[in-house]
Amino acid sequence: MLIIASVSNGNESDLFPQPAQLASDVDFWVAIFTGYTTTEGVLHDSHNLDIVYERLSLPDNASRRQRQSVSDRRRPHYKEILQTLASGKREGLTKEEQRVLGMWPPNVSEKELLLAANNIRFQAGLSDRFAEGLHRAGLYRDYINEEFKQLGIPIELAALPHVESSYDLDARSNAGASGIWQFTRGTGRRFMQVDHVLDERNDPFLATIAAGKLLSYNHSITGNWPMAITAYNHGLSGVRRAMRLYGDNNLIDILRHYDGRAFGFSSRNFYVAFLAAKEVDQNPDVYFPGLKPAEPIEYSQYRLKKYIPVNQLTTFLGISDSDLARHNPALQRTIWQGSKYLPKGYTLRVPASLIKNSLQTLIDSLSPDIFFNQQLADLFHTVARGDTLSEIADVYETKVSTLVTLNNLTNRHRIRAGQKLRLPAAGPAPISESSMVVRSSPPVTGRNGGAPLTETSITKATDASIGALTNATEKMKVVGDPAGTRALLSDPGDYAVDADHTIEIQALETLGHYSDWLNVRTQRLRDINNMSFRTPVEIGKRITLDFSNVSLESFEELRSNYHRQQQDIFFRTYTITDVRQHVIRKGESVWELSLREYGVPVWLFRQYNPELDMHNVTWGTRLRFPVLTENKQT
Repeated sequence: MLIIASVSNGNESDLFPQPAQLASDVDFWVAIFTGYTTTEGVLHDSHNLDIVYERLSLPDNASRRQRQSVSDRRRPHYKEILQTLASGKREGLTKEEQRVLGMWPPNVSEKELLLAANNIRFQAGLSDRFAEGLHRAGLYRDYINEEFKQLGIPIELAALPHVESSYDLDARSNAGASGIWQFTRGTGRRFMQVDHVLDERNDPFLATIAAGKLLSYNHSITGNWPMAITAYNHGLSGVRRAMRLYGDNNLIDILRHYDGRAFGFSSRNFYVAFLAAKEVDQNPDVYFPGLKPAEPIEYSQYRLKKYIPVNQLTTFLGISDSDLARHNPALQRTIWQGSKYLPKGYTLRVPASLIKNSLQTLIDSLSPDIFFNQQLADLFHTVARGDTLSEIADVYETKVSTLVTLNNLTNRHRIRAGQKLRLPAAGPAPISESSMVVRSSPPVTGRNGGAPLTETSITKATDASIGALTNATEKMKVVGDPAGTRALLSDPGDYAVDADHTIEIQALETLGHYSDWLNVRTQRLRDINNMSFRTPVEIGKRITLDFSNVSLESFEELRSNYHRQQQDIFFRTYTITDVRQHVIRKGESVWELSLREYGVPVWLFRQYNPELDMHNVTWGTRLRFPVLTENKQT
């Protein structure tokens, strides 16, 4: 059983505080969720959400570019007015200038108005999507409520998918998040199987369990739900940094003043958008009279004992591929293309109304000849919309350079949807005498490889999620949180460089890593830190760095990529299924407990005990150890 402090019985207002200063922000999102459809939107101030300049109409099914075009035509109008007002002009104002000035407090300063001229943002309406989400939520809410009760977390958190995905199973974000809970690949792998055969992020039931565990984990680190929810979007590292700057429970100052690099409009508004979604979710009759939630589906389920071709199973069951796929969204394209079997250990789900008997009875009656003891080898991958070469290499645990060579690719950034890529198990592709392979230079990576720092996708995923609250034109500020932390959402480690050019030493790091990332000799680092030749770096201590050859941003990017790669490799093999508590007794060592008794690497142990000084642990200290389970072979 997952061991956490039960918080689900507290008063809702205590668990999810809504200070008076946030009332207008919540009202703004309630209006977006219920008062504006996707064919309209508003121009508003990005920091003062109660200031809405104009309501705009959009074409049906408008693309991001079309929305941008509509807002761009009107934005200069308000920018000019605000600049005029910022100049101090108060006499002889036009009616439009008077109207805009009247939206601001009487004591608004010229500096505030000048800043506002550059903070004009467009937000599309979402009421039709939200209504659809309320309907779809009926399929899963009973299940979500039951799972969250078992985990001891508030059932009100079931409103989060309204913000993330509108409860749309097919929701995909530009950042690679997937499913109703919008897990990224890296975070999803902590709690689920995510590979080219099964992507459990897309299964609403399995992803719900994972989301509950992640939210519970976030709460165990932050100590309150506003910050745990914000960390779901922004990541634990940045949230912990904000809490250190402003205080653990200083919600207003964090949301209003924290200036972390990735803490943009989306992160600032994620908690208030959740509060708004919760309000609508709890009062659907007020906002969408007559709306009926979908009825939950009664399923027949069966855990496969061996591998089986999906086409033979659907033929035997008398159901279509589309029906089976709709109710088993974790199954990847490789299965439907026939290059992989349905994997052993997978729990198949079919609506009871589609079959004449239970799945167990039907499948147990199948001829043993159609089952297999082994999975098919990986030979080819068919490129889908949104795929990148590095993601494909990551899924199949190979290198980008290997795929480039095997497929005679002349440009690592140009692959097309529908293209069939040869994988290492298939051997090299034939090369015609007339062709010339132009191999691109290897990507810029962290130590021991890793994902390229930049890469162009063949296409952008459909903007199906309403969790992507950041405006297309908003520029993130380059201060604060380290670059690349979106890939480390569940890692509370501090990878930022402080103003004095010091960092906190993390597990898996050595002077050699810092030397590589900084392009300086290790002796230089020893000299500026007064370290003798044999003195090792100590986890949790601080070290001063030399940035004479690289920028802070470059160092942070390489460092984050290194840790992301190490964690990705680990979570390809293991998932976190539980958490156990341990009270230190006299004579026990944290290092031995972690590595020997619980089998948890030190870096992961630190993520569950981020405030612990590992060099000064006293008996009676309560520790948390994640329970790891080896992934089933697909």
